[in-house]
Amino acid sequence: MNNFRLVIEREFTTRIRKKAFWVMTFLMPLLMLFIGFVPTWISSIKEDKQQVAILDHTHRYERLFHNSEGYSFVTTAQPLDSLRTEASEEEITAILEIRGDLLQDPTAISLFSFKQLPKGLEAYISEILSRQLTEEKISSYNIPQLQEAIKESQINLHVPTYKWDKAGDLDTSSSEVASIIGIILTFFSYFFIMTYGGMVLQGVLEEKKNRIVEVIVSSVHPQQLMLAKIIGIGLLGLIQIIIWGIMLFGGLQIAQHFFLSPESSTLITGSSSLDDVGAIFAAIRGVNFGQIIPFFLLYFIGGYLFYASILAALSALVSSDEEASQMMMPVLILLMLSMYAGMGSINNPDGTLAFWASLCPLTSPVVMMVRLPYDVPLWQPLLSLALLYAMVFLLSALAGKIYRTSILMYGKRPSMREVWHWLTYKQ
Repeated sequence: MNNFRLVIEREFTTRIRKKAFWVMTFLMPLLMLFIGFVPTWISSIKEDKQQVAILDHTHRYERLFHNSEGYSFVTTAQPLDSLRTEASEEEITAILEIRGDLLQDPTAISLFSFKQLPKGLEAYISEILSRQLTEEKISSYNIPQLQEAIKESQINLHVPTYKWDKAGDLDTSSSEVASIIGIILTFFSYFFIMTYGGMVLQGVLEEKKNRIVEVIVSSVHPQQLMLAKIIGIGLLGLIQIIIWGIMLFGGLQIAQHFFLSPESSTLITGSSSLDDVGAIFAAIRGVNFGQIIPFFLLYFIGGYLFYASILAALSALVSSDEEASQMMMPVLILLMLSMYAGMGSINNPDGTLAFWASLCPLTSPVVMMVRLPYDVPLWQPLLSLALLYAMVFLLSALAGKIYRTSILMYGKRPSMREVWHWLTYKQ
């Protein structure tokens, strides 16, 4: 047992002392924020305008098109053939031809170009003309002030949502906030299981290729060695999760103080913006993190042990990086399946897919993360955890048999018949 503890300490300390671990621990959250904001920033960068020629034979609609940030409209009376020549020389992006009254003949319009046009241009033109044709259609009824009455009758209603706690008090809730939290937890679960499960595979393979394992098994039983390696690397993952949790909690506290403090509120113009920010933080406070965080840790531990046992057994069967990559592919497919099942369960966290995928040990460590912010009945995560850890116990025992027999084997990879013989062999 003393050697078992020493192996755990070795796996933990050799990795936690590396600078790469601490660099990635503190830089990864910033990198995720960067990745999240970069697309928004890139989309806000002004690009070259697309020039569109308007050939309106009716001269009724050309006045509707005005230059915008992305498009430049030019009214012309040139024939279509002449405009086509200019378009072939890339002087103009597209040609919009209007041949008649669109209210009477909606097909009397065409958009020409020499290349596939972006969807935004077509949608922009359609929106402008649809709005104009709607106004003309309303005016054709000759009812006084009908258009103004229709505009005034259009009401956008936002329904505030609340939920009762066990004491009967009201808390602000938000399906958008719950779904975002679910997505974040799902990604974290997938990321940590894949990352640290991969560390187990690489660690076993490296020791096997360097023949270090031959020395270690002289002091530690192979099954204990496998379990110690999994536990040591798993503790490293827990440390990183705790650090990220502290950073996330601190970031939320700073953001809440910045946006909701009286001094900072004067920097934000518009009461609606303040109300929206306040509603978001109120919804976050209404989430039961006291239940979500322990369940997240339990599911991470169970999911990590489940997949790490599989990867440890698979890595013991191979002797090269190429074979390890081939062996790891089915496990990655299972994790990706879990990720897709989780994303597909966001809009209906109590649906059939979400329910059964959150109970199945193959997918529950990832899919249940989507459901936790939606206050699922307590018996469901408890049953899911019981099934997960029961499968972990069974799988670790089977993986230990494979690991014990194959860790000192080199050269030819064992066949499935040999592996089955190891699993069914009784000592």
